[in-house]
Amino acid sequence: MISERFHPIGTPGTPWGDAEKAEWLAQQSRRRSYLEDVVKAVDALRDRFDVHQYGQLEYHGESFPLYALRSREWRPELPAALVTGGVHGYETSGVHGALQFARDDAADYEGRVNLVVVPAVSPWGYERIHRWNAHAVDPNRSFVPGSPAGESAALMELVASLRGRILVHIDLHETTDTDESEFRPALAARDGKAFEPGTIPDGFYLVGDSEKPQPGFQKAIIDAVAKVTHIAPPDSAGRIIGEVPAQPGVINYPLRKLGLCASVTDAPYVTTTEVYPDSPKATPRQCNDAQVAAVRAALDYALAQEGA
Repeated sequence: MISERFHPIGTPGTPWGDAEKAEWLAQQSRRRSYLEDVVKAVDALRDRFDVHQYGQLEYHGESFPLYALRSREWRPELPAALVTGGVHGYETSGVHGALQFARDDAADYEGRVNLVVVPAVSPWGYERIHRWNAHAVDPNRSFVPGSPAGESAALMELVASLRGRILVHIDLHETTDTDESEFRPALAARDGKAFEPGTIPDGFYLVGDSEKPQPGFQKAIIDAVAKVTHIAPPDSAGRIIGEVPAQPGVINYPLRKLGLCASVTDAPYVTTTEVYPDSPKATPRQCNDAQVAAVRAALDYALAQEGA
């Protein structure tokens, strides 16, 4: 039985019910604007991309249109690449790194690959600077049939029409100090489990797919990002977030089993980036630049392997 209180909501050892979730929701406040930060940036790219609204979320009287940027000169004979950001809304450089890539770098790949950029999968979470959606559900554990997260279900529907054509998918994330101070304790409380403290990696790392590891692909990304920001070393136990690295800066997870966004396609080349924005050695600009460097390296490697 769990008796120690480590989170202000709920009873230790008892999963949250509707009352606890309502209490949690009442504590969430809008702290930034999806319209100002993301939608306007997407609108500014309409002269270069086909902007596709692939869904709309409705939460307690608020509406959030979901947008994807697609290559304007879409060529059926070319492979496709998917770039996703903001699956966890609070992970800022995932959103702004995806937008920066679309604005400044996507043109370099015209005629080589069809691009689909989804910069903000979870707009409610973006505005609240939160990991979950308004129902206290983590979208990045919800890429499963009959998904409990509207964010995940909408992206799965978008991607379904492209299955078999996507060559590479890179999902842009961050690991922050608040993972340990806020979100992991909340997760344990929500699920009625004990909170087991961990450590936050000091630097950038990648999460590949243990079911189809691509060590050369992951190394190419790490090498590119190392020119922009530092790569996370293992902790004192030789691990990164509890996993033994497959190579420097890379761990592997069973992505589909865990319902992670990087499993949403059948692409042979997939990875999740993890930027560390709370490092005194990294600026917000470096974090965005690291995401862009990762996207470029992922595309360059995959296209070279395919002779494209």
